[in-house]
Amino acid sequence: MYRVIVVIRRKVGMAREEFLEHWLADHPRFVERLPGVRAYRQSPAIEHRKEWPFDGMAELFFDSLGDIARAFDCVEARELFAHEEDFLEDATWFIADEGRDVPLASLLNRE
Repeated sequence: MYRVIVVIRRKVGMAREEFLEHWLADHPRFVERLPGVRAYRQSPAIEHRKEWPFDGMAELFFDSLGDIARAFDCVEARELFAHEEDFLEDATWFIADEGRDVPLASLLNRE
């Protein structure tokens, strides 16, 4: 399993509520049309007194690198990117493999 991991920033001057409406409510229907996408996870940054460098993170799951290439080289991807222009200032992404869980010794020794 491979993941496209994207960290995003909302458009400058856009209210958080408007950004979240575009991203959380509207955007999944564009993602689900990508061929080969197996799952989609959205992780909005929490509201905090600190200004975070990103407003959220998204993960798109695929079975293979070929599936990723096909998904982002089609009309559905162009429609997805056009929708992102409505609410994103920046989207920085990379591809990762499945990853691994790392047991933390301090958690294992608790009783």
